[in-house]
Amino acid sequence: MRWQRWLALVLLLSLVVLAVLYGFMPQPVLVETAVAERKQLRVTLEAEGKTRVKDRYVISAPVAGVARRIQLDVGDPVSQGQIVAWLEPLHSQVLDPRSRAEAQARLAAAEAQLRMAQEDAQAASAAAEYARADLARLQRLRGAGVVSQESLDQAATEARRADARERSAQSAVEVARFGLEAARSALKFSAASTPAADEPVEQVTLKSPINGQVLAVQQRSEFVVEPGRVLLEIGDPRQLEVEIEVLSADAVQIAPGGKVLFERWGGSDVLHGAVRTIEPVAYTKISALGVEEQRVRVIADFVSPREQWERLGDGYRVEATFILWQGEDILQIPTAALLRHNGGWAVYIVEDDSARLRPVELGQRAGLTVQITEGLSAGTQVITHPGDAVSDGTPVQTR
Repeated sequence: MRWQRWLALVLLLSLVVLAVLYGFMPQPVLVETAVAERKQLRVTLEAEGKTRVKDRYVISAPVAGVARRIQLDVGDPVSQGQIVAWLEPLHSQVLDPRSRAEAQARLAAAEAQLRMAQEDAQAASAAAEYARADLARLQRLRGAGVVSQESLDQAATEARRADARERSAQSAVEVARFGLEAARSALKFSAASTPAADEPVEQVTLKSPINGQVLAVQQRSEFVVEPGRVLLEIGDPRQLEVEIEVLSADAVQIAPGGKVLFERWGGSDVLHGAVRTIEPVAYTKISALGVEEQRVRVIADFVSPREQWERLGDGYRVEATFILWQGEDILQIPTAALLRHNGGWAVYIVEDDSARLRPVELGQRAGLTVQITEGLSAGTQVITHPGDAVSDGTPVQTR
């Protein structure tokens, strides 16, 4: 029985030793992993944009006047040369009691002036008739040798003077008559007077320069306009482009001719486009967080068939994705697997259930994914988000 007690004691001591040894053995660290794989990699830049008509024509008033009520609505089609707006002369001012009394007095004075001119004209006409008769009489007497040649010459001169005074008096009558018309017009065409229906009114007509549609009407009702006042805007909504605002730091990565994808515009298809121009001047814009940002406008054209985007109009919102770089069969891993090492980059790979540090060379970055140009091969398992518990040679276990 003694040997049984010794055997039990030995077994107990062995279990204690094994438990102590197991407690001091390093335990594997639970880690999350990803697999390096080859597939398409696309470096993109996302920004919001809006559509706009390429050629937008602003119809404005060339002179001051009264714009008649515009009969067109937004969206109405117009043809080249079609009259889209009319301008009439400004109305005369309203006469206050003093001004009206002065105008009436000027009218009475003009009437009196006309009567006086007519009387003078009658007197001048009578004098001219007498001078002509006297000249004819002296001419007969001269033929008989009764009067001298000098008397005849004086009579001829006086007859010519009388004719000139008669013509001058007739002109004075015309001047007085025009003055009377001017005085009457001051009362006839005041704002308080109603012009005759058959009174001719000059008009300036504004015509559409293109075939298109009305994009905006600034004011429909009749109103007074000054030179340069915008009346309406016309364009062809079939000719659309996209205006995209990007940060100036992002604009330097975009090149004319680059590919653009338009998503979340309201349709199910992804629309394709191409960058046409990048404006060379940036402007300051306050972000939603109150931060001043330097932004640049990028203009892109649609490449997709018009049938896919014909429901889009002027000023519609789109989300643009610029394709800055794209490659096929690119070895890539999540950026969460990267860590700094000796001034470069490295990753931990899983090899024989242990973590092994592996320096790598990086290529293009695309969001949460990075290209590996050297240091890994496809299918290699890398540790993502390695903590302080992971080092070279640490036993690891995948979650």
